[in-house]
Amino acid sequence: MGTKDKLVERFKKKPKDFTYEDLEYKGYKGSVEYSKEDNCLFGKVQGMSKDLIAYEGQTLEELRKDFEAGIDSYIEGCKADGVEPAKPYSGKLNLRMSSELHSRVAAFVAATGITINDFINRAIKNELKKTASL
Repeated sequence: MGTKDKLVERFKKKPKDFTYEDLEYKGYKGSVEYSKEDNCLFGKVQGMSKDLIAYEGQTLEELRKDFEAGIDSYIEGCKADGVEPAKPYSGKLNLRMSSELHSRVAAFVAATGITINDFINRAIKNELKKTASL
């Protein structure tokens, strides 16, 4: 089994002994996970629905270098294929709520002159501010 296949298998197993941290490069964010079984660090770019960019390393520095090299390789491959590289988290989110809540939100935004989208964005930002201050 090749290195890339082993990385894919690690994500399928969902190991119990991992932690998450974020790496960031060129607008892409990636996880940092630890495999006790393989005694190494590994991760994948978050928010990619169709593509998998995985990386690994024995140290955090090796992991970061492989993360950045993986993103550079992905972008170069997309350019070579004449395809626009996917960006994680498109900014579009499908949201489900009860019809009662939807009705209440619609009435509120109609009375205040804002859009439902703006209302939901404000509510999420306010919730994140509260959570961050805990």
